[in-house]
Amino acid sequence: MRILEPLESLGSVREEVPARRIVAESAAMRELLQTVALVGPKDITVLIRGETGTGKEVIASLLHTEGARASTPLVRFNCAAIPADLAEAELFGHARGAFTGADRAREGFFSVANGGTLVLDEVGELPLSVQAKLLRVLQEGEIQQVGASRIERVDVRVIACTNRDLAAEARRGRFRMDLYYRLA
Repeated sequence: MRILEPLESLGSVREEVPARRIVAESAAMRELLQTVALVGPKDITVLIRGETGTGKEVIASLLHTEGARASTPLVRFNCAAIPADLAEAELFGHARGAFTGADRAREGFFSVANGGTLVLDEVGELPLSVQAKLLRVLQEGEIQQVGASRIERVDVRVIACTNRDLAAEARRGRFRMDLYYRLA
């Protein structure tokens, strides 16, 4: 996969793809980009699986720009880059005094992405307790900040990325099977 450059500098370009952002030479890449063109406009949850460094976030961005939410926020959250005990507060926000150090309320990534798309990179790294809350968002469109009693409605398209076989992780009890089915 290559970022689109002036056409004269691309010697063997065979096909231009959605949004004129990526060009593909291989049949596998052309098929992937055709899938992006089909799935992008649908307002559905998407799970992208691939090895580290294969461009999962690029595909997530393309899915966003090809959809009806293209003019809305595209927010990224790396599930592997934050300690497990903070993931819930980061994703869903927290009320003032919810835990030590929470001296003010803070909105989470779902609130920031409301109306747009939230890319959950390395979703397989989320603790099971946070996976349960993620499932609730996908099923009900509702979040509850840590330490708050109020439930907030959100309208967020979720694109989850992983380098893990989440079905196998679910069979081993390390990922929620119901969440896997909701994502896949």
